Amino acid sequence: MSQIASRLAELGIVLPTPVAAIANYVPYVRVGNMLVVSGQLPLGPDGKLAPAHAGKLGPGASIDDAREAARRCAINILAQAKAAIGDLDSIAQVVRLGGFFNVAGSFDSLPQAMNGASDLMADLFGARGRHARTTVGVAHLPLNALAEVEALFEVA
Repeated sequence: MSQIASRLAELGIVLPTPVAAIANYVPYVRVGNMLVVSGQLPLGPDGKLAPAHAGKLGPGASIDDAREAARRCAINILAQAKAAIGDLDSIAQVVRLGGFFNVAGSFDSLPQAMNGASDLMADLFGARGRHARTTVGVAHLPLNALAEVEALFEVA
């Protein structure tokens, strides 16, 4: 078992079957040693959006739900990366994550919410999981999802 597969098992994470693209794009593109994974929604193992991961963030919204939604997006990113390269141990560096959150008005805890994805990458990959990132609030996301996260990896 690979190092990353072992770590996923320790964390109790089972990667789902990657979701097919729902429009005119591909789930990932590899160019040389770079792998770009298209934005992933916080779909559960059943391929559905949990009620806690739908809707908009606003004043008083649960930071825990937002953080878990970002983490779920990251799990789906890893499933796409595995489909693209086979072995996640081939990831030399998590280069960048981009996080988008469905907001209504003001929600000042977007950086903490995005930590759901960032913390998972650091937990799995150690120093090579540390990355640059962008986190923004947007007016709407597909399926009325709470979050969407995209990724850029360097592959060995």
